[in-house]
Amino acid sequence: MAEEAKAKGNAAFSSGDYAAAVKHFTDAIALSPTNHVLYSNRSAAHASLHNYADALQDAKKTVELKPDWSKGYSRLGAAHLGLRQIQDAISAYKKGLEIDPNNEGLKSGLADAQAAASRSRAAPPPSPFGDAFSGPEMWAKLTADPSTRMYLQQPDFVKMMQDIQKSPSNLNLYLKDQRVMQALGVLLNVKLREPNAGDDMEIPEETSTSQPSAPERKVEKVVEEEMVVEPEPMEVTEEKEAKERKAQAVKEKELGNAAYKKKEFEKAIEHYTRAMELDDEDISFLTNRAAVYLEMGKNDECIKDCDKAVERGRELRSDYKMIARALTRKGTALAKTARCSKDYEPAIETFQKALTEHRNPDTLKKLNEAEKAKKDLEQQEYFDPKLAEEEREKGNEYFKQQKYPEAVKHYTESLRRDPKNP
Repeated sequence: MAEEAKAKGNAAFSSGDYAAAVKHFTDAIALSPTNHVLYSNRSAAHASLHNYADALQDAKKTVELKPDWSKGYSRLGAAHLGLRQIQDAISAYKKGLEIDPNNEGLKSGLADAQAAASRSRAAPPPSPFGDAFSGPEMWAKLTADPSTRMYLQQPDFVKMMQDIQKSPSNLNLYLKDQRVMQALGVLLNVKLREPNAGDDMEIPEETSTSQPSAPERKVEKVVEEEMVVEPEPMEVTEEKEAKERKAQAVKEKELGNAAYKKKEFEKAIEHYTRAMELDDEDISFLTNRAAVYLEMGKNDECIKDCDKAVERGRELRSDYKMIARALTRKGTALAKTARCSKDYEPAIETFQKALTEHRNPDTLKKLNEAEKAKKDLEQQEYFDPKLAEEEREKGNEYFKQQKYPEAVKHYTESLRRDPKNP
């Protein structure tokens, strides 16, 4: 259910319906509250709506749930940057780069944040728009003015003004709405005509119609100066990131293979383990690590990895040959730990299961060897001169009683127990 809601959120985000994306991601989070990817995705959707405070909250939750995931710090940096918390943004991007130094998204975000810091140091005093929309005075002015009072009964207008009050840069989103322009005039004490279709601010008679009025120039200038931070595009279904992880996992596997050939087993285990962390949908990383444990004589660890590989392989519907490989490796480890004939039974059963998955000649050979070893041990375990003597005496007694079938039975058992002493 959570995956279904997530998929709907991804689709909505991809189509540009960010509000719907937020809703779907929220539904997914309700079903899977510890999934860090869902918070990351919702943070991106909030940022796309310029709801940077909400985006920041989700980004912080993402980092809390998955502190070693570089994408979380990318979301965190974007949210801080949207709120013009530039130093916090720089810190977030740097933290992400400590985890993933080659992440281009983090590098780009850091560059943007540092550029914003440079602009901030060289920038003129803050825009008066921030003060115009701040505090309860905004609502009081809009209520007092007859030209805007009626708008306060309209929910969409109230929502727009709340968005602008939350972040003045959101004004860019609503400049085409005549009600917002009327409200802006009231808040800035700029005289405006009653809004008509196609009319914005009043143009004084002495100003050419080809030139914008002073208030219009002021609006244009401030809008240019206000930095609207576009969120880092969310990679729908995390496809690109998944591909990158899989590619890195393959590299780790190759490094593990090279270390294994050099008999650098500890290093090989490190690489295979890292590959598993990057991509848990390839059970070859588990079976390869199991092979290293087997070579090191760590049979219990080998068996655990093989069991995990089989279980995960079933879930993923992996190639039956891969399942067979894991079972064969487990059977080999079980055979190595056998100390008596009975110990070979689990190994033999495991080899037989492997052969039902894939009839591999090597597995068949190992099965035959295990069966032979079991039989040889049974013979060794059966050999007991003391018991052989007891059986022979029992045979003698039955012979004296002329109970020949019983005598033959005990004589036969005696020979089996000690064939060298008939």
